[in-house]
Amino acid sequence: MTDSLSSLIQAVDAADSSKGLLEAVQNLADAHLEGSIPTLIAALSYNNPGAAVAAVDGLIQLGEAAVPPLLEQLDRHNYTARAWAIRALAGIGDPRGLITLLGVATADFALSVRRAAARGLGMMKWHWFPDNLLEIAQAEVLEALLFVAQQDDEWIVRYSAVSGLQSLADEIALTYPEWRSQIESQFEQMAINDSNEAVRARVWMAQQHLRAETLAQPPTVEAQPSPLSDTDWQMILEKLYDRKGQERVVFAEGDPRRYKELAGSIAQTPDSV
Repeated sequence: MTDSLSSLIQAVDAADSSKGLLEAVQNLADAHLEGSIPTLIAALSYNNPGAAVAAVDGLIQLGEAAVPPLLEQLDRHNYTARAWAIRALAGIGDPRGLITLLGVATADFALSVRRAAARGLGMMKWHWFPDNLLEIAQAEVLEALLFVAQQDDEWIVRYSAVSGLQSLADEIALTYPEWRSQIESQFEQMAINDSNEAVRARVWMAQQHLRAETLAQPPTVEAQPSPLSDTDWQMILEKLYDRKGQERVVFAEGDPRRYKELAGSIAQTPDSV
C-alpha cells in the first residue's frame, strides 16, 4: 500500500498537463488512503478547478482524518485553496468545522463558498454532539441559516440555506418543535416573497418533505461513537462562546454567559453520545 501511495503521489507531482494533473489527482482520491491527505490539500491551490473538485471529493470520502489539516489550510493566504477547503469541510460535516462554516455562510464575499457552507451547516454530524452542547450548536446554526435565507442577495445561496434548513428541521423535529415551526414559517414567507423562481420551487420541495416526515414514523437513528476528544469539544464550546460574545447585539436573545456554565462540564463529557 505504501508503494501504491508513493506512486500515486509521484504521478501528481510529475503531471505536466492540466488533463494529466486532473487524472493523477482523481486516481489519488479514488485510492481512499489517509496518507494522500497532504497531497490532496496541496491540489486545492493548483490552478486547476477539475483537480480541486476531485481533491475535495477525495477529502470528503476520507472524512474526519482530513479535518485538522483542512482547518490549518484556512489560516493561509491562498484564498482559492481556502475556498475549496471550506467546501471539503462542509461536505464532511465534522463539528470541528462548525464555527468556520457559521462565519463563512453569513459573511464570506464569494457566493460559491457561502453556498457550500450554508448547505454544510444542515449536514452536521449531530449524533456526535454531547447533549449539553447540541442545543447551543443547533441554535447557532438555525440563526445563521435563517439569516442567510432572509438576507443573502444571491439566489443560489438562499437556495442552499433552504436545503440546510430542511436538514436541520429533520434533526430537531422531536427535540425542538418550536424551532421547526420557525423554519416552517420561514418557508411560508419565502414561498410567497422570494424573488427567485428556483428558490420558491426548492422551498416547495422542502415543505412537501416536511409534511411527509410529519406523517411518517420517525426513523430509528443508531447511536455512533464520536471520534472527537474532550479537548476538541472544549475548543468547540469556547469558539461558540467567542462567537456569541461578538454577536450578542445581533442575536440579542442569546446571552453568552450561558455558555460559560457549560465549560466545566464538557471535560467530563464522554466521547460518544
